[in-house]
Amino acid sequence: MQRKPELARSDVARTFRARLSAALARSGLSRASLARRAGLDRSTLTQLLSPDLDRLPRADTVAALAAELKVSLDWLVGLSTVEKIGVDILDEALRLEPSAPHPVDELLLRWFREAAGSKIRIVPTTWPEFAKTEDTLRHEYRVFAARSVERALAEAREKLERLRLPETDMEVVSSYQGLNDFADGAGIWNTLEAPARLRQIEFLHALTKELYPSLRVYLFDGLTHYSAPYTIFGRRRAALYIGQQFLVFNTPTHVSAFHHHFDELVRAAAVTPTAIGAFLSELRKRVRANR
Repeated sequence: MQRKPELARSDVARTFRARLSAALARSGLSRASLARRAGLDRSTLTQLLSPDLDRLPRADTVAALAAELKVSLDWLVGLSTVEKIGVDILDEALRLEPSAPHPVDELLLRWFREAAGSKIRIVPTTWPEFAKTEDTLRHEYRVFAARSVERALAEAREKLERLRLPETDMEVVSSYQGLNDFADGAGIWNTLEAPARLRQIEFLHALTKELYPSLRVYLFDGLTHYSAPYTIFGRRRAALYIGQQFLVFNTPTHVSAFHHHFDELVRAAAVTPTAIGAFLSELRKRVRANR
């Protein structure tokens, strides 16, 4: 994707305003219609189109406008000359507004909220953050460059609260070798003490029992299958995590491809949702025996 050199904030705001106005004119939508579809007040949209605007809005606002106008997020903020939607790249350290902390985290949470009632499908790097104990999160994010421990804890709490809503429909697929490594304290978990690992496994066991069938967990064999981490938000978008960045896919063709890949992992699962409890019980016994 072709990108322009970095611009001053006022230049970026001016470009955003001009491109927003042009995209709105081409769309055939009224200001009121666009505001409603993007989840904004009409007065907010009027301010964004005002010549007096000297800063960008929040990242989730820009993303919502780009999605409704069917233009690239990067193009809308002047980071790219390519207007067509295909894939947007979001950096975890992205700042579209200096006063808005962690806008990409907020954007991902918004997508979770918007997908309420639709199926959310997750292939996590280890397992989803909402299913991690505080000890695990503090261990994992204590020196992580792109996200603070407190931010990770807050995000995990909100996702868990949403998961407990009656309309939730979520599937998670991960490798069983990853959970085996955790139980054994291997890899990045070698400095997390056994009592903390035991509490984590017990929490996972209780959570999968409590939330089934709204939450369904599958474990595949990492020797026969592989997947990079990604999240599918219903039929609207998929976000592929590539390490401090997300590739965000908005087209139906791309999202369907992610669903197809996820379906293949589900079909290949060595541990199904009805068997996850027994699997975690065995891990719990192993950790207790090795303490």
